[in-house]
Amino acid sequence: MFLVMGITGKVGGATAKHLLAQGKEVRALVRNRENAAKWADEGVQLVDGDWNDSMAIEMALKDVEGAFVMLPPVWAPSPDYKEAKAVIASYVRALAKAAPPRVVALSSMGANRTSGLGMITALSLLEQGFRGLPLPIAYVRAGGFFENFLYGLHVAQGGTLPVYYNPTDQKSAMVATDDVGAEIAALLTGPAWSGQRVIELGSMVSADEVATQLGEVLKVDVKAFAIPRAGWPEAFEQLGIPKGQTGSAEAMFDAVNAGWMALGVEGTEHVPGTTSARDVFAAAQKAATA
Repeated sequence: MFLVMGITGKVGGATAKHLLAQGKEVRALVRNRENAAKWADEGVQLVDGDWNDSMAIEMALKDVEGAFVMLPPVWAPSPDYKEAKAVIASYVRALAKAAPPRVVALSSMGANRTSGLGMITALSLLEQGFRGLPLPIAYVRAGGFFENFLYGLHVAQGGTLPVYYNPTDQKSAMVATDDVGAEIAALLTGPAWSGQRVIELGSMVSADEVATQLGEVLKVDVKAFAIPRAGWPEAFEQLGIPKGQTGSAEAMFDAVNAGWMALGVEGTEHVPGTTSARDVFAAAQKAATA
């Protein structure tokens, strides 16, 4: 039995899919059973509970062979990241008591740093919070998700893909969520390890390359267009982030554009992605027209 947190999201769902494909039993902690009904239909054992409930997490960890944990995404966090800190504290309490044989935690490129990260700060705090746990833990530092470009299927018909990456030809680590789920499942079910390890997951890709691959799927010539920095707050507000609270999202892309969120941090392992942006776009388009 393996515990998968965030099963109704992209990475948790991809992880569960790969575990089930291996014939493994999967358990999920959920706040809303209705939202996870499809997973129950596939044989996933649902446990009622919340990210902030350490007792519920401990119960979900009972007798598991391994656990995948992650933080709920918060696009407009408090200045002190109290939302992430509360979840991390719940995890630490539960993991210390349950002591599962192995843990895989979703992190991000850049989480090795402690400042200038924007939203990624939450994942840096996660790694720091887990460092004192005497458990085999693997941190999967994923690159930016190709799925974050899926808006392009709707807006790029005119030939332009607006992006926050600037310059658009600069490469940064990117990956498909299915590859993230596959790697997490492999870590959970593969050879055991001791201590803590860090896996950088993804390949170096530019926004220009993503736009080209999107164009190949749409069968139009698509070029990446860097949204002017002054226009970021308004653009993020259009995505639903409250006015005046876009700073963490802006800081994250400033960090990406600074060029230091690249592969090769000392002491890490590297697993390249195998799914391209083109594959992600083609699958989404096929699903939308099915």
